[in-house]
Amino acid sequence: MSATWSTKSDFKFSAGPWNLHTGADPFGPTVRDDRDFAAKLKIFKDLGFEYVQFHDDDAVPDSFTPSQREAKAKEIKKLLDDHGLKAEIFAPRHWEDAHGVDGPVTSNSAADRKWALERGRRSIDVGRILGSERFVWWPAREGTYIRESKDAVTSFSRMLEFVDAMLDYDKKIRILGEMKPNEPMDLMYLPTTGHFLALAYKTRDPSRVGVLIESAHAILAGMDPSDEFAYALFHQKLWGVHLNDQNGLKYDQDKTFGSVDLRRAFNQVDTLVRHGYGKQGEVVGLDVKAMRTQPFDKAHLHLKHSKEIFLMLVDLVHSIDRKTWQGYVDARDYEGLELFIVKNLMGK
Repeated sequence: MSATWSTKSDFKFSAGPWNLHTGADPFGPTVRDDRDFAAKLKIFKDLGFEYVQFHDDDAVPDSFTPSQREAKAKEIKKLLDDHGLKAEIFAPRHWEDAHGVDGPVTSNSAADRKWALERGRRSIDVGRILGSERFVWWPAREGTYIRESKDAVTSFSRMLEFVDAMLDYDKKIRILGEMKPNEPMDLMYLPTTGHFLALAYKTRDPSRVGVLIESAHAILAGMDPSDEFAYALFHQKLWGVHLNDQNGLKYDQDKTFGSVDLRRAFNQVDTLVRHGYGKQGEVVGLDVKAMRTQPFDKAHLHLKHSKEIFLMLVDLVHSIDRKTWQGYVDARDYEGLELFIVKNLMGK
């Protein structure tokens, strides 16, 4: 076993306040009471989380003036400090405003593109006060409803200009692209990790541009998340993960990590462990949501269970008989290897 392998002590966990939600979905209203922000922080701390994920308006309403924004961000930072937590990431919520209806960064409207830049800079201002330098960009609506509505080459150039503008605004931040192939748009620009990494190398400072990979997003693209992790690790640009699970090529389900495909989850953890993820401060982010059927007092167990499954799989990664594993590989006995892996997952 290599000394570069991660151990349990290397892994720190994060979640976002949206992961403790009221159960509303596009087909029905809320089914649980909401929690105030401090109550969510207490749950994160009680579950052994060290970090919190933020959209800009999770911390500060977008309508605030600069002075109000600074005061509110400082208030949130104090709440984090009081609970012994830190901000992991910050992200501009570009997709819920009227300016973002057609993807503000790639919009044909100059006013929308200007708003996207301003919102990005405001997000950086908030993130700086919260103590994070990790700017996550999920280009949620950066695509088209119909191919003919935008020029794709121009759109790619505008996405590059946006990343460069953020890098120029704050010389300390790092940009983490979080790519997704569909939803809310069905025709997305830069739908995968590889697409965004290609863009990264054209930016003004490629050393500050990497990726955050969500399990479900890779699955929706028809890819295995562990391979997506590995490709980013190959580039030394896997700077964040959002772990969850997914039943097929449907909408983004954000199910408990490992709850659908335990073998797929094992391979994700195996890739992270063997390549030292977490040793340089990378965080294991969870992006999971409670089932709509969960009552209020149990609507945090998806977070608890996701973390437990991850750590149990870390134990398995370290305990599995690698000599036997390698023997199957050397003999090219892949049927034997498959049974070996499945038996280990079954505790046999």
